Amino acid sequence: MLINPWDAAHDTDEWRTWLRTRDFGQLAANGVDGGPPIVVPTHFLFDGDKAVLLHLARPNPIWAALEANPVTVVSVHDDYAYIPSVWRSDSPENGVPTSYYASVQLTCRARIVDDKEGKADILRRQLAHHQPDGGYGEVAVDAGPYRKMFSAIRGLRLEVVDVRAKFKYDDHRPVEFRERIREGLDERDLPGDAGAKAQLVRRMNGASR
Repeated sequence: MLINPWDAAHDTDEWRTWLRTRDFGQLAANGVDGGPPIVVPTHFLFDGDKAVLLHLARPNPIWAALEANPVTVVSVHDDYAYIPSVWRSDSPENGVPTSYYASVQLTCRARIVDDKEGKADILRRQLAHHQPDGGYGEVAVDAGPYRKMFSAIRGLRLEVVDVRAKFKYDDHRPVEFRERIREGLDERDLPGDAGAKAQLVRRMNGASR
């Protein structure tokens, strides 16, 4: 992912705050024996510091890839919008369209969790995150509604070793230019435009979160 200086996160808090409210992305690993990369859409739990927790079904093809090479990437993107050429120039024929988006990519080292208590711990933490109001049963290896399901899943603890964060919202352009884009997003109001506009305005105002 190319990150120009003006697209970089203002600070660590910016990408952490953005990622804290986004817990669905793609887990990518190198393919086995020269095969294509394995890419798995999945919910996950980022602990806010150095670890990502998740679980997947045992038949998932990513396990062979991780066993061959434990380096993986968790990629998350959101707040994206297509910005047409006419918005970016007073002369439509000279305008250059672009994409606005925010993206965080976590490079991780994977540890597969197969012991039942380890998997129960991951499930408990994921359920507490995704369902903070409760509404789920006891998670234990010898009790509760999930105990018979542990054999069908494997857990993952991903140690974050590098982070690449990008917020592509024309920060290198004058405020007047970006105001025109904001007005265009506000008027068009397609799915995704509100999120892109919020990030554009936040970055335009110099806020890190």
